[in-house]
Amino acid sequence: MGGTTAMLLEYSVAVLALLATSGTATFYGGRDGAGTMGGACGYDNLYNAGYGVLNAALSQVLFDDGASCGQCYTITCDTSKSRWCKAGYSVTVTATNLCPPNYAITTNGGGWCNPPRPHFDMSQPAWEHIGIYQAGIIPVLYQRVPCSRQGGVRLTISGFNYFQLVLVTNAAGSGSIRSMSVKGGSTGWIAMTRNWGALWQCSSALVGQPLSFMVTSTGGQTLYMNDVAPAWWDFGMSFNSNAQFDQYRL
Repeated sequence: MGGTTAMLLEYSVAVLALLATSGTATFYGGRDGAGTMGGACGYDNLYNAGYGVLNAALSQVLFDDGASCGQCYTITCDTSKSRWCKAGYSVTVTATNLCPPNYAITTNGGGWCNPPRPHFDMSQPAWEHIGIYQAGIIPVLYQRVPCSRQGGVRLTISGFNYFQLVLVTNAAGSGSIRSMSVKGGSTGWIAMTRNWGALWQCSSALVGQPLSFMVTSTGGQTLYMNDVAPAWWDFGMSFNSNAQFDQYRL
């Protein structure tokens, strides 16, 4: 059994190497990954959001102004370029944060997260799946993959009065959201706009009405979550839907 598992692992890593793109990876957040909670996507507690500790901050070119929040990437250390790899291993992480560029660094092509570099600043637990701690930074091969999640898409409503700010979490498949609309019990569909990261906003009088949401992934799949928030919803509440994107589609 152990030999078969090792062979399958090596095969999957070999396939990734054929399909993947080259980049680099560092780590942050401490040995338990606690320092990666929160971040530029707005997820706050990553366990509550459905993502856990296997996460990464993306360089600016990959982050795409927040459009990549929630996406999943399978990453392996490039053994052809480094002796600090854990050969035969890969890890799948969720994009939860931005690794900001550092334009003060001008040598060797600038900071690791500067455009146009594809770089992953991974949680330390995720990074140590594929790299040896002493290296600090490793060359990697990465590929975007469909996300697998437990349960339905989750919505958290914040804001005040006539301003609604909705955080979308636990999205499978593409993992990231392209567009979103909301409908109150006495309104038609109202288009929302991205505020930042995975947060979407609208300015409408919706308090006291049941809310439905139409959410489209970056892969083009649309979910309708009818009356997912009852009329008694209040700011700060979260609601679990029974709807979920196809976890086998990007």
